[in-house]
Amino acid sequence: MECIFCDIVARKRPAHILYENARIIAFLDKYPIDDGHTLIVPKKHYERITDMPHEDVAAVFTAVSPVARSVMTATGAVAFNVAQNNGRDAMQIIPHMHVHVIPRQANKTLGWSKRTITDDAELLKVSKLVRISQAP
Repeated sequence: MECIFCDIVARKRPAHILYENARIIAFLDKYPIDDGHTLIVPKKHYERITDMPHEDVAAVFTAVSPVARSVMTATGAVAFNVAQNNGRDAMQIIPHMHVHVIPRQANKTLGWSKRTITDDAELLKVSKLVRISQAP
């Protein structure tokens, strides 16, 4: 089975990695809802959160706060969404468990459906701004 996220973990596919440790990796979403949209992914392949041992669930969600804080600081966001989908019928596109951290700007209304491929140069610019200051 081919998995885009497993390829990113194995460095077979490029990504703008913001943080990683022994259990998780966080990188910019190539199809962002807004600038700084980040995915937090367990390094081990699980399709759904219900497939995961609690230690890996804890590792993923422990990273949410420092990732969100750093992304908000870098992008000037005033709020953020956290989303996690399980199964195609729940709008999970990549069948590898992941958590979305989506920064939100004041007075900017964006829905969930505006997703386009972001230019690699723009992703690089955002990734250089984000500094994960507190390791999960």
